[in-house]
Amino acid sequence: MAASRIVIENCAIATVDADDTEYASGHLVVADDRIESVGAGAAPGGLENVVRRVDGTGCLATPGLVNTHHHFYQWITRGLAADHNLFDWLTALYPTWARIDESMVRAAARGSLAMMARGGVTTSMDHHYVYPRGSGDLSGAIIGAALETGVRFTLARGSMDRGRSDGGLPPDFAVETLDGALAATEETIDAHHDPSPDAMTQIAVAPCSPFSVSTGLLREGAELARRKGVRLHTHGSETMEEEQFCKELFGMGPTDYFESTGWLGPDVWMAHCVHMNAPDIAAFARTGTGVAHCPSSNARLGAGIARVPDLLRAGVAVGLGVDGTASNESGELHTELRNALLINRLGAHRERALTVRQALRLGTYGGAQVLGRAGQIGSLETGKLADLVLWKLDTLAHASIADPVAALVLGGAAPVSLSLVGGRTVVEENRLTTVDEDDIARTTRDEAQRLARIAADG
Repeated sequence: MAASRIVIENCAIATVDADDTEYASGHLVVADDRIESVGAGAAPGGLENVVRRVDGTGCLATPGLVNTHHHFYQWITRGLAADHNLFDWLTALYPTWARIDESMVRAAARGSLAMMARGGVTTSMDHHYVYPRGSGDLSGAIIGAALETGVRFTLARGSMDRGRSDGGLPPDFAVETLDGALAATEETIDAHHDPSPDAMTQIAVAPCSPFSVSTGLLREGAELARRKGVRLHTHGSETMEEEQFCKELFGMGPTDYFESTGWLGPDVWMAHCVHMNAPDIAAFARTGTGVAHCPSSNARLGAGIARVPDLLRAGVAVGLGVDGTASNESGELHTELRNALLINRLGAHRERALTVRQALRLGTYGGAQVLGRAGQIGSLETGKLADLVLWKLDTLAHASIADPVAALVLGGAAPVSLSLVGGRTVVEENRLTTVDEDDIARTTRDEAQRLARIAADG
């Protein structure tokens, strides 16, 4: 059967390929789920079975954004504990989070995914680690929401086995046993992980953090991931308090502790990585460990400024993350392009910290590297999956910025004229085509109110 083609013309293009190739006015041809051609000027003539032609005048085409760290369930606890640092924030919110159930998690996942997809995200992930007893099929609810929305997705199946009575932060009734967590994670991999290059759903092994899981869960989780051939994800070096916790409990800092448990390597990525010294960065570079940079969440919780320029110079793969919407209430990734650039310029490197093109690379190809999918997504190149976004840059918010990449990164949030995932339309004229945004808004509001009532009743 002949391939169905979509032709996009007359747009600026930032390919984010190895050479940062850009076209002031170019074309893209999508054949079924793949990019067939990309280049300057009009599309080749004589194309057969063209089902759609898009005039991209006034727009910039980029790879779809790739989100590398999130906690979807937090969508229904936004705006709480607004003036807390990480440990106080967790202590305040864990009693509420420990009462989530399948219906709440499904609604929160739909809200989180819808907000991101409408803002140009074509690949996302969710680090879900709260599995209260009797709460239902939470992993299935999250994966179902991603399939409904139409974005590529990695569920980082999280876990916690260190409750408050064992010196951890979460309530005891919100944690699993070590064996229970490992068994449930393996079941999730067997049921849902798709290892194929064009996969819509993949699974990672993701014990939550050094202060909520045992050393045994980390070690055995790493062994499980490598036996199953999936990636590993956790939080690392987010705050000074975490570093102190690790030194007091394990006699070493977070990076050394992770390496001692098998948690550094090319199949591992960690969220935040704010408080890293030169040996820590060298260890990540030596082992190929990736980083999910979450600038808005780090600022919201006062965690600090990650050393992103130093990580990049050392050769560490760095992507961007929304993080949970209880610490980044906007729930959007395209705003992280701007925030990554601005916040890193407050650090040691000042105005030389990041360029607008480096910021775009963090949100696209860098994210694809971190998720282990750079061979298929993250740049606009012939043969890659047709995950792309057409940003409208000729409105009042951007019209006087000549450089389209600068307009996208430094200007206001750009409307999404078109977003494709594997050639399938997910957003059209700044509106989701796969799900009902108004229904999602109503449902998430209702579930947030229900959770608040349950938490208030104790």
